[in-house]
Amino acid sequence: MYSKGLTDSLGIEIKILEKGFVTATMPVDDRTRQPLGYLHGGASVALAETVASVGAYLLIDQENETCFGLEINANHVRSKREGIVTAEGKVLHQGRTTQIWEIQIKDEEDKLICISRCTIAVVPLKHD
Repeated sequence: MYSKGLTDSLGIEIKILEKGFVTATMPVDDRTRQPLGYLHGGASVALAETVASVGAYLLIDQENETCFGLEINANHVRSKREGIVTAEGKVLHQGRTTQIWEIQIKDEEDKLICISRCTIAVVPLKHD
């Protein structure tokens, strides 16, 4: 379905993949920490956009459309030094040209680490 690239580099694993709902995990380790030893906000954003993008792909006409992240925001509400975080994404809006996804990233104790909203653009494929 997709090339893993950054997903593999950060250790992101898709756990649940359903239409309109996706969960994925990511380790908090040397790959995902910032220089002071905490989970990097950029890694959280990468996890959130991965969940939204993969989820959005399931909702489009894959033979005639593709999708890209158009906008993302994130509020980092709690720090984390080690362990695993889990992102849970659900589609809030599924339109013809855009989708809006809400992603919550939580730790092993179900404490909120980051809340994100991602807008996905749905784009027609050019068939030659």
